[in-house]
Amino acid sequence: MEVSVIGSSQEKAVRTTFAYRILGFCSSRRNDVSFSRKSRIGFDRTSTRLRKSTTSLTLKAVQPEQDRRPPSAPALSKSHPNNGIGLYVGLPLDAVSETGTINHARAISVGLKALKLLGVEGVELPVWWGVAEKEENGSYNFSGYLDLVKMVEKSGLKLHISLFFHASKQPKISLPEWVTQIGENDPSIYFMDRSGLLYKDCLSLAVDELPVLGGKTPMDIYRDFYENFKSSFSEFINSTITGISIGLGPNGELRYPFDQGRSRNSKIPGVGEFQCYDKNMLGLLKLYAEASGNPLWGLGGPHDAPFYDQTPDSNRFFKDHGGSWETPYGDFFLKWYSQELVSHASRLLSLASSVFADTGVSIFGKVPMVHSWYRSRAHPSELTAGFYNTEKRDGYDSIAEVFAKNSCKVILPGMDLLDEDFPNNTLSSPQSLLRQIRAACSKHGIDISGQNSSSVAIPEGGFHRMKENLSIPDGCSSGLFIYERMGAYFFSPEHFHSFTAFVRSISQPQTDMDDLPEEQKVGANEPLLPMASDSGAHLQAA
Repeated sequence: MEVSVIGSSQEKAVRTTFAYRILGFCSSRRNDVSFSRKSRIGFDRTSTRLRKSTTSLTLKAVQPEQDRRPPSAPALSKSHPNNGIGLYVGLPLDAVSETGTINHARAISVGLKALKLLGVEGVELPVWWGVAEKEENGSYNFSGYLDLVKMVEKSGLKLHISLFFHASKQPKISLPEWVTQIGENDPSIYFMDRSGLLYKDCLSLAVDELPVLGGKTPMDIYRDFYENFKSSFSEFINSTITGISIGLGPNGELRYPFDQGRSRNSKIPGVGEFQCYDKNMLGLLKLYAEASGNPLWGLGGPHDAPFYDQTPDSNRFFKDHGGSWETPYGDFFLKWYSQELVSHASRLLSLASSVFADTGVSIFGKVPMVHSWYRSRAHPSELTAGFYNTEKRDGYDSIAEVFAKNSCKVILPGMDLLDEDFPNNTLSSPQSLLRQIRAACSKHGIDISGQNSSSVAIPEGGFHRMKENLSIPDGCSSGLFIYERMGAYFFSPEHFHSFTAFVRSISQPQTDMDDLPEEQKVGANEPLLPMASDSGAHLQAA
């Protein structure tokens, strides 16, 4: 098979065609994209290699003689976004297995080539605490991550690193074994709700500065991890690696696990619950109450708050009119609960900024979009998540101030969401919340990065909404947008065609075949990697 590159006016279409061929796509005369099951990329969590297939693909890039450029002719523009937005695609969450080896290695290699051809600037790589420091404190294994970074460097793409200190249920990635062993003997290292339900996917922020991990504090552990990561990846930092995100809580986000007991099948999301009942959180609440002159307020959280799946008016605390959130006690508790989250962010961002100060890379943190019930007066889901944001109070100003103080940038997920995507009776407004957080960041001079809400499926109109958010002034002021996430669905024909159109629409960099490293050029009779026989498993976002 030969593909002719016949001129710069058709260069975008040619790049897309190359990418589709690499992935096993076929185009009909009507330009409808189809996909052969016999040539589909496989992302199988149970295997570190693609299943064998007899299907392979050979491409040859040629130019008609009259269109060849003389040796002195300038090449097409390199990877430099026309509108200042660098688009990154998240690699699979389990790109590196719990044993430290690369999962889906050949599929990822093919995917990297396709992304490069489309003009994507880079990829995002999750680095898990539970993988890199799995067996014992101070024993690090970054080998799989280093191999993957080298793959990305070889592809000619840039890399954004996410350092995750939480666990994942799907795919299954645990906290370090030595941490979970400590937790079995001392469950107070975890968050707890009022029913005694423990959240074991990350540490309680109340233990940040307590020597609960073998005589060390979590802050000590995080510092050691940052330092070892910096040393191990020093040759790639500020070259291939352009930015580092710091995990700040559940799913890597700055929040409490307010929704840990909430049903995933409910059509109307409940308000969630306060997570302040482990002994260390209660100890902090007690001290705060005594300092305020109201020691009885420090005995526990609000007694009249709804349960996880209940609506705001199910009990008194969050009622729009006459709710306890507006009483002196309500104000006392919500100030304390939110301030503990702000202090946690300050500690982690300050530590990361200090460790990586001499590297030149930007530090990021993710602030979630808790948009359910935003159009109510109390904003109950934001309150249980840790943001004291109500009709009368801006709960994001103090968050933005902490990021500014530590010269860090904010990642905002949910840039693909529209108010109309949610039932009216949930009072959701992701668009209004996004505007509010942007305003707080703008006030403090904080750069914003964008991200979509889910790797499972983009809502109808989501690509158009992302383009709108990236087009407005300072809509993505840091110049970074992370699209979640590479996997079977990402490369499916029903998704990849729309993603390609999105890449074009935001004027991603022009990439010529000559821009690819020598080892990536597809020459005559050079077969690409064989494709898997089926789609494999869907991978999910953090």
